[in-house]
Amino acid sequence: MPTADSSAGPQTAQAPHELLDDGFPPPACDLLVVGCGNLLRGDDAVGPLLMRRLWERGVPEAVRLVDGGTAGLDIAFQMRGAQRVVIVDAARTGAEPGTVYRIPAQEVSELPPLDGLNTHSFRWDHALAFSAWLLGPARPSDIVVYLIEGQDFEPGEPLSEPVAKAMEEVVELVVRDEYPRGAADGAVGTPPHVPRVELTAAGSLHLDAQTAAAHLPSNACVASYTDGVLTLLPLVDAGHGGLVLKQRTPAGDRSVLLSEVLGFVDLEALAGSYPLEVDERGGMLRVRLAGAEAVP
Repeated sequence: MPTADSSAGPQTAQAPHELLDDGFPPPACDLLVVGCGNLLRGDDAVGPLLMRRLWERGVPEAVRLVDGGTAGLDIAFQMRGAQRVVIVDAARTGAEPGTVYRIPAQEVSELPPLDGLNTHSFRWDHALAFSAWLLGPARPSDIVVYLIEGQDFEPGEPLSEPVAKAMEEVVELVVRDEYPRGAADGAVGTPPHVPRVELTAAGSLHLDAQTAAAHLPSNACVASYTDGVLTLLPLVDAGHGGLVLKQRTPAGDRSVLLSEVLGFVDLEALAGSYPLEVDERGGMLRVRLAGAEAVP
């Protein structure tokens, strides 16, 4: 009868950050800027909207922007490889709406418990608590939190006037005080980054985490394909039907299957990388497949 080898000794459980080590270093960046909040709840959207304002100004190579509004727990994975982290979120302390707080993370003495945590209740302090549990000693130690006091958090409302004004102030503070030295001047006036998507021969459309969070925050959309143009219209949430984006990687990259939408086209011939056009007014996304040169 086989017996256990007692000489091996007791097995020690691996820490979460040890389980993440796949032998490949995470993508490095000098600064990670994360905007937390819900785009559909008034002033709670200030974090994700601030990320878009920074994106429009142009992003230096050493900086990575993340919309953490719906990425939730993905923020901890995004922190891997970052030297410094800036988190932006709305606050409800009862102070004057539009008040801006800058808090070094080491000054936050108590973090919320992880029990019962879900994406609907996710805040900046949850991001810190979860990243401390997941990344352990690999979590960046240089973390700064900007909080903007909100006024109106009702569903469907736009940013209130004092919060919109404060958001622009924080954009300037982040660029001036947090961007790597010499990067701030280069960011202002540089062309915005053009997001790209990848169409596979199986008919799946792949989006990186940042592009999906910025333009398809609910992870649900409807799609059509006419005259060589693929059009995606974001939905409020998956409960309204439509196509659901699936998570592909721990970093939050997404994928949506479009083979039925594309119909009887030669997917192998169309497979490749394409620029994503964003209609900010209508919220629609377009990918011009016909007549565009795909990058294999």
